[in-house]
Amino acid sequence: MSRLIRRCAAAALGIVVAGLTAALPSAAAPAEPIVLDPGIACAFGLQIDGFAGDREIRGPTDRHVIMAGKGFNLTFTNLSTGKSLTLDSNGSVQIKKDNGDGTQTVTNLGHNVIILFPTDVPAGPSTTLYVGSVVYTVDRASGVFTVKTHSGTTTDICAALSQRPG
Repeated sequence: MSRLIRRCAAAALGIVVAGLTAALPSAAAPAEPIVLDPGIACAFGLQIDGFAGDREIRGPTDRHVIMAGKGFNLTFTNLSTGKSLTLDSNGSVQIKKDNGDGTQTVTNLGHNVIILFPTDVPAGPSTTLYVGSVVYTVDRASGVFTVKTHSGTTTDICAALSQRPG
């Protein structure tokens, strides 16, 4: 799966499939579903559906790009069981800094979903909602995401979609 798609998932809330933060459609437009095979975002196949919200991009200025806005409503579905979880957009800010060495440092604030692949650090598959801040680096040559720090609360979306009702 391409990093562009990974970044699309992040921008949705912000969704970051180990950065899903790519350009999604304009406000209130349904985005194409993102389907991730088992072992990529969760142990099971995961589908992400969303409706685009407002996001504004500023930059680049001094090697920084800032995206901010309400983000996107997202529904995550376990493709094995059909169980789903919907997250309403609550706003996010993403600040990308070009480090000048082929890497970027990304700071996400607010509500952001980060999807880590098995090649990332820490190794996925994992899909996590961060409410607060999360800082990670991206090696543009290898596409590897490395989570550096986070504060606030986290929700393991894979675990939530794995629990049996009741």
